Amino acid sequence: MTYDQIELPDVSALRVGIIGGTGPQGRGLAYRFARAGLRVVLGSRSTERGAQAAEDLNALPGIQQPAEGGDNAFACQADVVVIAVPWEGHAATVAELAPHLTGGKIVVDCVNPLGFDKQGPFSLPVAEGSAAEQAATLLPEARVCAAFHHVSAALLTDPEIEKIDLDVLVLGDDRDAALQVQAIAGKVDGMRGVFAGRLRNAGQVEALTANLIAINKRYKVHAGVRVTDL
Repeated sequence: MTYDQIELPDVSALRVGIIGGTGPQGRGLAYRFARAGLRVVLGSRSTERGAQAAEDLNALPGIQQPAEGGDNAFACQADVVVIAVPWEGHAATVAELAPHLTGGKIVVDCVNPLGFDKQGPFSLPVAEGSAAEQAATLLPEARVCAAFHHVSAALLTDPEIEKIDLDVLVLGDDRDAALQVQAIAGKVDGMRGVFAGRLRNAGQVEALTANLIAINKRYKVHAGVRVTDL
């Protein structure tokens, strides 16, 4: 089967909430989604910070849909919720929001459990296997997918860059949820959302980020992933 964006569901009416919407990755994804015409809700621990982040986002060029902002619980009211928080606070944040992420809500985890020392970045062990599997354990009533791990925040947040040239690897056990996440990725100019297997394989995708960071440092680039022959 070859890749065909037309076969993906229409997600143009979905609201996408970003947990960690004031951080670099969250802000960057929110910007690209808003440029693509999706409705975005930025979440933060502070209602005021979330609202300010939305105001700042709406001032950027190319926005097709004005963003909303508030606390993380407010962002959880969106149709699809993206977890984009630092690994150190991942478990606590997800557990705190569990009561808001029920009823089969689609949750997209893009957190990379990484450590850093004088030799560079390295993958950290996670008892559940990956950050995404940890989220799935903490959110038994949600449909958890893993995606957006290899997208440079520097590229996402740069208004001068019109296309984000990479493939987003999407993993999940619920195929309908994964298809919707693939379609959300495909809304961003230059991106493709590629199904890359079940959630149990998310650990190796998260860990690959350490290699990409090493590539970035060595070659002074913002490396991404493209899947060939697709």
